[in-house]
Amino acid sequence: MKKILALTDYKDNFGSKHLDQPYRSGMDKGKLEQYFNSYGFQVTFSKFSEIDWQSESLKDNIVIYTSSEDPKYFYKDFIEDIILALQLSNIQVVPSYQYLRANNNKVFMELLRNVELPNQFCQLKTIQLGVLEDVKSHAKNIKYPVVIKASRGALGSKIYLAKNENDLVKKIKKASKTFYIKDYLWDLGRSYKHKGYLKNSIYRKKFIIQEFIPDLEKDWKVLIFGDRYFILTRYNRKNDFRASGSKTNYKAGTQSEYTYQILDFAKQVFEYLDIPHVSLDIAFDGQQYYLLEMQGIYFGTSTINMSDAYFVFENNQWIPKEINIDLEKIYTDSIINFLSK
Repeated sequence: MKKILALTDYKDNFGSKHLDQPYRSGMDKGKLEQYFNSYGFQVTFSKFSEIDWQSESLKDNIVIYTSSEDPKYFYKDFIEDIILALQLSNIQVVPSYQYLRANNNKVFMELLRNVELPNQFCQLKTIQLGVLEDVKSHAKNIKYPVVIKASRGALGSKIYLAKNENDLVKKIKKASKTFYIKDYLWDLGRSYKHKGYLKNSIYRKKFIIQEFIPDLEKDWKVLIFGDRYFILTRYNRKNDFRASGSKTNYKAGTQSEYTYQILDFAKQVFEYLDIPHVSLDIAFDGQQYYLLEMQGIYFGTSTINMSDAYFVFENNQWIPKEINIDLEKIYTDSIINFLSK
């Protein structure tokens, strides 16, 4: 029997699941074990901290794992260390490390988009920066209004619209501020003691500056698990340009104001990514589709709960199918589908 090592967090939780019980406990590990066993896979659950790095049998496993949205992402940083080490040990991790790195990391997500996707999915002009001071070298190429996104943040938080250069600096300061009084005073002392010393920036949280798409009223979130596509329409907040996290007039499944072209676009993106499942945010301005964001692990699954159906592409057409299986089955099938490629 093939072996899967499923890595859980320090709370012994695995994955992200809407309406899980207890709250924020993730997927049902018993169901996952049952479903994987039905495909001939033996699953062992283990915390990241419990990996036996000296075990010769470690390389016999395919590794699946959870991520984390802990405050400040300290624990996620630890998870990244573990997954990268496993991948460098030539152990198959699903998804591969770069998708974990891009999870709730908009800077790397944009870099990954440019690396893994062709230009047709990279239409939005985006600048990735690590400090406020670096904006100066790009100032001549910025056309207003523009969107500023802190690298970390979900549900539309830490996303701002800048209407001019002064507004840009103001919004970037909100997104990137790293002022710590002790560090600042220590650095100030260096500047007095050492002639010519340049003080550290106090705006060092990385961020992106992204082209603004005008007149959008809504976007679509598409969750893809293998060959199953779940879709949700999200309207913008009132007097706002953001749809993510708005909870405004959400419509899911067959009620989602979907078009086959949106599903086609999502399918094209997914086929370029070496991944079993993904969450895509897609916009349409009346002329072309835009990929706004993508997440390959530990994304929200409420779209599934809100949907009356998912879509599959069969016989060159999109067909809605009633949802009669749980998330654990959907997740398992996507992993098996990926491993069988």
